[in-house]
Amino acid sequence: MALAIAIHKIAQQHKLPVFPITDYLASVSVGVVGGQTLLDLNYEEDSKAKVDMNLVMTGSGAYVELQGTGEESPFTRQELDELLQIGEAGIRDIILKQQEVLGPIGLMIGSGQTAKEV
Repeated sequence: MALAIAIHKIAQQHKLPVFPITDYLASVSVGVVGGQTLLDLNYEEDSKAKVDMNLVMTGSGAYVELQGTGEESPFTRQELDELLQIGEAGIRDIILKQQEVLGPIGLMIGSGQTAKEV
């Protein structure tokens, strides 16, 4: 969000023809701890996780990074699907919060609009 605000200021000052940020970006950690799929693991949960995964996605739902490790043992496709489902939901929530906080600046992300006064 800080980057979007800074870029908006620069875009206004230099009269950029198009707002240069093309999409939102967010990341979460997910894991399987004690048989439960959890979002945003804290240190204690992470240290006990059977599976630990980092997920980075764009606002349009494309993957930027997906990195997962079976810490204690291999994990199943069902566990992977659950990790992706909870991770994607967490990322959608983060992006909605980013949009809310950025307000009118957020509407310019990916719009192809000029960096008008906001």
